[in-house]
Amino acid sequence: MSKKVLVITSSFRKGGNSDSLAEAFANGAREAGNEVESISLADKTIGFCKGCLACGKTQKCVIKDDAVEIAEKMKNADVIAFATPVYYYSVSGQLKTMLDRANPLFTTDYNFCDIYLLASAAEDGEETVAGTQTALQGWIDCYEKAHFAGAIFAGGVNDKGDIAGHHALEEAYITGKKIQ
Repeated sequence: MSKKVLVITSSFRKGGNSDSLAEAFANGAREAGNEVESISLADKTIGFCKGCLACGKTQKCVIKDDAVEIAEKMKNADVIAFATPVYYYSVSGQLKTMLDRANPLFTTDYNFCDIYLLASAAEDGEETVAGTQTALQGWIDCYEKAHFAGAIFAGGVNDKGDIAGHHALEEAYITGKKIQ
């Protein structure tokens, strides 16, 4: 049975290294027979969470922007892959903002279980992605059915296109292809 796979990219550098990881993951998932949708936050309007917590009662955000539709797609996905460049050893600001804005999902009967991290960075040490994974894990831990399914890290890639030929692209493709 195929799964609904949602890939959310958060880099404003379209076609950059984290986008390439996301594309490889999506291609693998699609080839495995899954329904795959990719969303780029680069062309979306997403305001900061106001912390009003109205969504806890209404399951809807009071801010009317693109985050509302994205959160709904997250709710209905079986698998979510978040692609991000690593900024100061964490997720990009735009991804963090989207995770905050997904707060209305907390009290819903969401579908997502498997959460993946696809990250790229100029530095290539294993510790480079640790803070990024911790940031995402903090979000995952708030959702009882969700779990961290894995991370793909492309280190040593800074300029757009540096990821070409990087082993992480094949790893992302194979990981996507294993989704069933």
